[in-house]
Amino acid sequence: MPISIKGNPVQTRKQITVFLENKPGRLARILSELAHQKINIVALTVMDRHEHGVLRLVTDDEALTVKVIQASNLTCTESDVLAVELKNQPGALAHVCETLAAEHISIEYAYCSSGGRNGKVFGIFKVANLEKAQKVLATPTNSRKTERRTLRDQRVYKKA
Repeated sequence: MPISIKGNPVQTRKQITVFLENKPGRLARILSELAHQKINIVALTVMDRHEHGVLRLVTDDEALTVKVIQASNLTCTESDVLAVELKNQPGALAHVCETLAAEHISIEYAYCSSGGRNGKVFGIFKVANLEKAQKVLATPTNSRKTERRTLRDQRVYKKA
């Protein structure tokens, strides 16, 4: 059941992680298979390692995504992540990170989708304590007693 932070949906989703050989076309092949099955990718990230790439993705049909990956003779793992719908504007992602930090919730990693419908994007968060993060993000801002961190640019610019 979706919960919200200032009216924006926050959901627990299954993230699928796939290890791909670092060879041309491996990523294209799996993404083409997902497209062929009409699976929409909500967000993804690809990280490079020496021997392989690590593909992490959230889709609109996790079960079918796993079947497609396994049918391609690839192994995958699933993990729970938070998918937070954000406004596509400066500070939206920072606000979520600040809210979690204020409650001492560690973010193991995060990535975002590109612009979506109605100017919304999804922030995908792998957090140390999923249940606590959901509760914190579901609590209205004015009822939380947290310290709001001010983001400041520490650089000093001088005229030449």
